[in-house]
Amino acid sequence: MTKLKFFHRSRAPFGLLVPIFARHRLRLLFGLVALLGVDFLQLLIPMLLKSGIDGLSRKTANETSLLNLALLILLIAVTVAVLRFIWRTLIIGFSRLLEQTLRDRIFSHLLRMDRQFYGRWSTGGLMAHAGNDLSAIQMACGMGMVAAVDALVMSTAAICFMLAIDVKLTLIALLPMPLLAICTKILAGRMHNRFNLVQEQFGLMTEFVRNALVSIRLLKVYSLESQQGEEFARLGTQYVHSNLKVAVIQGLLHPLATLTGNAGMLLILYFGGLLVIEGKITLGSFVAFVTYLAMLVWPMMAIGWVANLVQRGLTSLRRVAALLEEQSTIRGGKGLLSQAEAIPAICCRNLNFTYPDMKNPALERINLDLTQGIYGITGRTGSGKSTLCRLAARLYPVEDGMLFIGGRDVNTVSVPSVREQIGYVGQQVFLFSETIFNNICFGRPDADRDQVEAVARAASIHNDIVGFADGYATLVGERGVRLSGGQKQRIALARALLCDRPILIIDDGLSALDVETEQEVFANICRQYKGRLVLLVSHRVNLLRKTDRIFLIDHGKILASGNHEQMRMASSLYTIMTDKQQDNA
Repeated sequence: MTKLKFFHRSRAPFGLLVPIFARHRLRLLFGLVALLGVDFLQLLIPMLLKSGIDGLSRKTANETSLLNLALLILLIAVTVAVLRFIWRTLIIGFSRLLEQTLRDRIFSHLLRMDRQFYGRWSTGGLMAHAGNDLSAIQMACGMGMVAAVDALVMSTAAICFMLAIDVKLTLIALLPMPLLAICTKILAGRMHNRFNLVQEQFGLMTEFVRNALVSIRLLKVYSLESQQGEEFARLGTQYVHSNLKVAVIQGLLHPLATLTGNAGMLLILYFGGLLVIEGKITLGSFVAFVTYLAMLVWPMMAIGWVANLVQRGLTSLRRVAALLEEQSTIRGGKGLLSQAEAIPAICCRNLNFTYPDMKNPALERINLDLTQGIYGITGRTGSGKSTLCRLAARLYPVEDGMLFIGGRDVNTVSVPSVREQIGYVGQQVFLFSETIFNNICFGRPDADRDQVEAVARAASIHNDIVGFADGYATLVGERGVRLSGGQKQRIALARALLCDRPILIIDDGLSALDVETEQEVFANICRQYKGRLVLLVSHRVNLLRKTDRIFLIDHGKILASGNHEQMRMASSLYTIMTDKQQDNA
């Protein structure tokens, strides 16, 4: 049973490669034919040398025969060069196509995954999968496959020719081979573990650099440049040490193969020389035998190299397969919720949700009926407000019958069709290292300049944008590093307004705005979203009091709901929040 499980486990990752190999089978077939043609022609040269040397020994060779022999060898060499170009173009080209296919599949897979997945996987680790791991697979399926086929064909054919010349001499020449096989097996097993560690440490180092660059301003404010440099140096040292351990294995495999080949050559020079002296084989046969043995040195050296490439490739293939086996926890049906048919409504029925690895629920028995209008949500930090917004935007899974968008259970319709009903502005604004124009029209790439400017005015960011030297063509830098917090929030809001969807969710997305700008933006939202649904998370009472209804959430439960005056009468917590803000005004 254990062996059967191991067989299935080791075989599973190859399912990624089989369809790609099948798709390019003709390319591979012609490439392998060209490779075998090169091997066959190379095996002919020792026989031609044997013929020429035997002719010289018997004094039967003449100028014409030697010239013909030389021209034939030259013709073979030219043909080998042409065929070698063909197989390199076809097979190495295939390995690059395989790498591209896997990279596209990984990227598509990552786009489908949910927030829980990204909580388990670091960005650096994912970058390592799409970088180093794919390179290792490409090498194994390119040069690794070529070297394996070439070594197998050359060694088998060379041994057959050697046996045809002298069986005993061939057995003597092959005496050191078992030692090489045993050493390769031991070293290849260690190679797998060490290379896996190298890939993991590369992911850690990549993630560290990414975090440092993203938070570069924070690092400078706290004067942590030297500390970060030391930490990066420590990670780099670990990575180098792990690579050196891999290099030790690689360094042992190559010399062992060379030593084995040279040991066989030494035995042949002695025993083969005796056979020539005794007249049991001709001088030409001896030269051909030595040439074939020299051809065996490459396959023996290739054993170590191929073992290295295969171990690296298998390790990386298993890592990529494990990544692609991850499944999104968000379920969706086959139904479609079109924007034209959808009712702007969010309904919760005893909605419960607990984050993975958390004991206490983030939301508990939430019941809401939100239709057309503007609704405010408030409460203490960590009370579950953002969680409710994320569930509505289908960023986390919910159970059947708990959440309804546009009148449909979210689990009965496709996830994209639900998300297409919602414009979302989150707490943490993300801007691409692109122009302001491209950041705003991210959700609608076909939008024209007038449409982008219209939503920028609605978000009260137009005047700020035209104040920049390049206007809408201004590059905002990594994560909008060149902009203030309020400017980033308003650009994100303009992006959501441009999508013009039935439901707009703003999860504390106006917190960095001053009171005057906030009121202006809110008035514009009221005008644009009249007859639709706006869900606004905020702690500012002056903003909440203008909404149609306020919901107070605490410890994952709705404590009270109503308009501003009703909330002051019904909830002491809301009253305290209101009084504190008025005192601080």
